[in-house]
Amino acid sequence: MASSPRSPPPPPPPPPPEFEISRQSRIFAALSKKVIDLDELRMLAAQGVPDAAGVRSTVWKLLLGYLPNDRSLWEQELAKKRSQYAAFKDEFLSNPVGRNSATSGKEGNSNDNAEHVDNGLLHRSEVTQEEHPLSLGKTSVWNHFFEYAEIMEQIDRDVKRTHPDMHFFCGDSSFAKSNQESLKNVLLIFAKLNAGIRYVQGMNEILAPLFFVFRSDPDDKNAKFAEADSFFCFVELLSGFRDNFCQKLDNSSVGIRGTLAKLSQLVTKYDAELQHHLEITTEVNPQFYAFRWITLLLTQEFNFADTIHIWDTLLSDPDGPQETLLRICCAMLILVRKRLLAGDFTSNLKLLQNYPPTNISHLLYVANKLH
Repeated sequence: MASSPRSPPPPPPPPPPEFEISRQSRIFAALSKKVIDLDELRMLAAQGVPDAAGVRSTVWKLLLGYLPNDRSLWEQELAKKRSQYAAFKDEFLSNPVGRNSATSGKEGNSNDNAEHVDNGLLHRSEVTQEEHPLSLGKTSVWNHFFEYAEIMEQIDRDVKRTHPDMHFFCGDSSFAKSNQESLKNVLLIFAKLNAGIRYVQGMNEILAPLFFVFRSDPDDKNAKFAEADSFFCFVELLSGFRDNFCQKLDNSSVGIRGTLAKLSQLVTKYDAELQHHLEITTEVNPQFYAFRWITLLLTQEFNFADTIHIWDTLLSDPDGPQETLLRICCAMLILVRKRLLAGDFTSNLKLLQNYPPTNISHLLYVANKLH
């Protein structure tokens, strides 16, 4: 077991300007290869991706496996995925109470008594005697309708609360409304395709950085398809955290409680004194603060620009973001250890639920030292 540090490592000196220019040029060079070396790209991206010329949009798509590393296949692959998403929209949004992945089969493939929605209401003529509103069996059209309406209401409520301080997501402009509509579409289609999880509150916060980066791509063609690209990258990103969102696994070793236990073990390994003071002396357990940190990938703890920077590092982990995420969470505790060791239950909980502004480069530097 590592000895408890007296204080976190001091921040490294800022890199000289020529280093940043060199790193940016190396990322451009890595992306220009006919077959991209993903190991090299991960190493470079982990230090931060330059904001210029839509580079981050391309890098994230590569890191999430949405784009193949062979550039010659990009156009073909993008056309296929974007066409597939258009089919999802046609199936699930034009006919939202119709069949989904969980109900497809004999019932879903039948064209008899086709189910349609007009302004969210079923046509009365399409409800058969067996589909009485009080008959809420799993195969009932009404059951699908109420299920859809409930999910849609939650998604709509959450999307409207997404980054209210950013004109990109909120406001009366047609641009903001269009972006909100795209977020809703992605989340609803995800919910319909993943009946075991559906929609969980907060998924909008995980989708937001992806959509922002892809919609902000200066290449108009890519920006136009930001919704489709975000959907597939969102699915890929969430696949690594799926168990954290599955309520049935909450108390298992692979669910969110198991993940929180891993964080506690990590803190014990690098700062046993801090872990003891937090969890034993002041009884501030990880579920009181780190549940949100982990399930929402730190999107609520830092400003949006800092979140994007953190995600460059998270998405660069070849084994998936979770281990890197836990190291960053551990580093967050280490950076405020003096205040935590001097605090009681109330002050420590307040501090960790409202994490103070910090130098993100330093935070990532400390997290990297915890390998």
